[in-house]
Amino acid sequence: MSPQTTTFPIDPHFPPSLLTPSVEEFEQRRPLLLQAARGYLDAGQKSIRGLHEAGASGTRVVTDLTRMFDLLIATLCRAVSADLDQGRFGQCALIALGGYGRCELNPRSDIDIMFYYNPRDREFAQKISERMLYLMFDLGLDVGFSVRTRQDCLDLAEQDVTVRTALLDSRFVAGDESLYQDYLAQVLEVLLNRNSQGFIRQKIEENQKRLQKYGSSVYLLEPNLKEGEGGLRDLHAAVWIARVKYKARSLKDLVIKGVISEREQQEFEAAFDYLWRIRNHLHYLSARKSDQMQFNHQEKIAEFLGYHNNRKALAVEQFMQDYYYHATRVEHLASSLIARITQQDKPSARLLGYLTRRQIEPDFYILRGELRVNGSTVFAQDPAKMMRAFLLAQRHQVPMSLALKGMIRDTLPLLNDKVRRARAINETFFEILRGPRDVGQTLREMHHLQFLNRFIPEFGRIFCKVQHDLYHTYTVDTHSIFAVEEILKLRAGEYAEKHPVLTRLANDIEKPELLLLAVLFHDIGKGEGKDHANKGADLMPTIARRFGLNREDSQRLEFLVRRHLDMAHIAQRRDLHDDQLIIQFARTMGMSENLKMLYLLTFADLRAVGPDVWNDWKGMLLHELYEKTYQVLEKGDFEMEKRSEKLRNRKRNVLEKLHDEFDQRLVRDQLRAMSTRYLMNYRSADIAEHLRLALGRGTRTLALKVEHETRRGFSQVTLSTLDIPGLFSKITGVMAANAINILGAQIHTRRNGEALDILQVAAPGGGTIENPEKWQRVEEELTAVIEGRARVEELVAKRRPPAFMIERPRPRFPNRVEIDNEASAQYTVIEIYAHDKVGLLYQITKTLKELGLYIGVAKISTKVDQAADVFYVQDIFGQKILGEEKQVEIRRRMLACLDED
Repeated sequence: MSPQTTTFPIDPHFPPSLLTPSVEEFEQRRPLLLQAARGYLDAGQKSIRGLHEAGASGTRVVTDLTRMFDLLIATLCRAVSADLDQGRFGQCALIALGGYGRCELNPRSDIDIMFYYNPRDREFAQKISERMLYLMFDLGLDVGFSVRTRQDCLDLAEQDVTVRTALLDSRFVAGDESLYQDYLAQVLEVLLNRNSQGFIRQKIEENQKRLQKYGSSVYLLEPNLKEGEGGLRDLHAAVWIARVKYKARSLKDLVIKGVISEREQQEFEAAFDYLWRIRNHLHYLSARKSDQMQFNHQEKIAEFLGYHNNRKALAVEQFMQDYYYHATRVEHLASSLIARITQQDKPSARLLGYLTRRQIEPDFYILRGELRVNGSTVFAQDPAKMMRAFLLAQRHQVPMSLALKGMIRDTLPLLNDKVRRARAINETFFEILRGPRDVGQTLREMHHLQFLNRFIPEFGRIFCKVQHDLYHTYTVDTHSIFAVEEILKLRAGEYAEKHPVLTRLANDIEKPELLLLAVLFHDIGKGEGKDHANKGADLMPTIARRFGLNREDSQRLEFLVRRHLDMAHIAQRRDLHDDQLIIQFARTMGMSENLKMLYLLTFADLRAVGPDVWNDWKGMLLHELYEKTYQVLEKGDFEMEKRSEKLRNRKRNVLEKLHDEFDQRLVRDQLRAMSTRYLMNYRSADIAEHLRLALGRGTRTLALKVEHETRRGFSQVTLSTLDIPGLFSKITGVMAANAINILGAQIHTRRNGEALDILQVAAPGGGTIENPEKWQRVEEELTAVIEGRARVEELVAKRRPPAFMIERPRPRFPNRVEIDNEASAQYTVIEIYAHDKVGLLYQITKTLKELGLYIGVAKISTKVDQAADVFYVQDIFGQKILGEEKQVEIRRRMLACLDED
């Protein structure tokens, strides 16, 4: 819809004296002009916002905004020229450019205008433009402007593709219409015909750079409505390229010229309308122009559009699922048009055989490097052949032609349950999964064409499904395909150097296609609501029957989906030195093949969540759990080992190692003071090192040793000191004050009143901390805190960011405290889930100390900005916390401490 054909409900009623020739100086009339313009703008913007909030379409709002500014600018032009040359405004044309030229103004869009003039009228054009621009600036408008002649336009367009693009979207607003006609003939027509191929090439390169900058994935957490993939710029780029290629002024012209169909025109217009409506509301919500849908905006837009929380998903997740679905359609619509245009310009014969039709099966052939199909009814007659097309594209490593992709999209409704259960289509699917290459790319293509959703309806329920948090970077379906690609990378040896065990396991799995299915389906239950692991597992028997899997494979698939969270949970939140825990986990696994496949699935799942989720520390914990469990399974011995002989041997070895360094009586005393748990879980060499630190401390308050595990990405800190109340809380406070992240902690208090604490730590962005000056400061501050010469609260307070550094809103989930007395035979396990912040761990440990609880093991985990910390605790008598009243108090006090600023 064009603003020229739309009646904006409010006209600018300026006093006639401001619009007619006057003897008064312009500066005398200017205040009244500004007052009238402000009144008009306020009334117009209020009216348009009212329409938007009442449910007006995106198209209606951008059209009315454009019309409002057209009327304002035309009226101002008359007013500023009223005292010049008897009111004649004929030597200059005011032309809208860019988004304003396309009639696509959103509430906070820039207004791009050009004053076009003949060289002989330069003084007049400068006078008019100066008056207009100062008025518009005083009205608070964001104006982009230029003052150009015909030659200026042509020269600048030649130098800068952005200028050329803006001129393509030009439109007359005010001034001399005959001069504008001159512009159309001498500038726009020239630009449409000049070096079309060069322009198209530059726009495609510009497109690629844009996506690199703003994210070349539709499924970003906080998408950019304008510049991100699936946004407005994708549509603009396709239309610009088509217009230059076919010398068209509009989408309608492209239909007339037969470039696009009327249905495609409607799809483009509907896509624009949807994005405009969201962008309009985003602009109304924002204090300044912004096109990025931040988390807090997403929630408000969802509410505005009428989404409501339900049993399966939050309102914001439903909205974002619809948005991502729309973004995939936009990307497909735009890329298909660009591909259609650029394909016609490919060299006719770049490679030998490029033009030769090569028949590869009765219904399929390859021509011009693309897979094509014989006739238009192949899939209608046999829908299972759609799967064959994917297999052949994979096998011959060629893309499908646009026509073939279109046929698949059009034939999707024929993929019914009878077709899905057919032996031929399932055997072909498994052949794709077993393929030596391009498995991930083929699954992506199936997903992109929405074939996967129809072939596996349960997968369709997670299509574009969103989880509204910072942890999950991608939609559930995309994450699942990325996870499959992680397994394929392992198989291809891409991680051989860093993850040799996982690489070996990936190539030793008996049925790799079954593992890929488990990875593809591990989150499929998220389409059913909460408890997704169990709900997903419950779907597996149905899917397995449809695939024709045998009973054993069906049960293994169900097992892997049901248990896919277990390994990460145990590795990151449980004490891996607890023999009973390992034995119980081994019993759950049942056999080593299950363990191997679950280890691989867990690796792929974590790697595919997002760029900051996997780290070497998590990898080390997973490997430790795998190795310990595998040993139990391979031995087949689920009973506790005889400890007495093992303990005696370990003590004997330690004495031998320290024989020449310390008095044997001192070493024996130290060994007697150690707990059985400690002696069972450290090698004799490690125990000897710990004793060297403790005995070498002498009369000093603290001995500290730092070792750097560079390959694993963390530093290990071993501390020896006298045990005092709240020692671990003081340690966490000093670490927080020095911006050191604690990943894990093993806390050992000996019967002789000494403490040995071992911490795994990393820099805020991950990796070892190798600055010796920093560790010197840590040692000095910790010594001062233990001796009472410094207050840890003051050290932590200094590390807090200043008040003006306010973090922008993020999804926040309620803090949780869970108490478990079943996970450990010796300890009560307290799990704490909270929004991460500076000093959080210190606040938690300080509160535990105040509650009279002693920490034995700490497992520290942070998912981007959500902390999930686990503490194994006992009371002052070394017992579990079993009293209900005490548990209620722990929850209450802990939640109160988490809510503190």
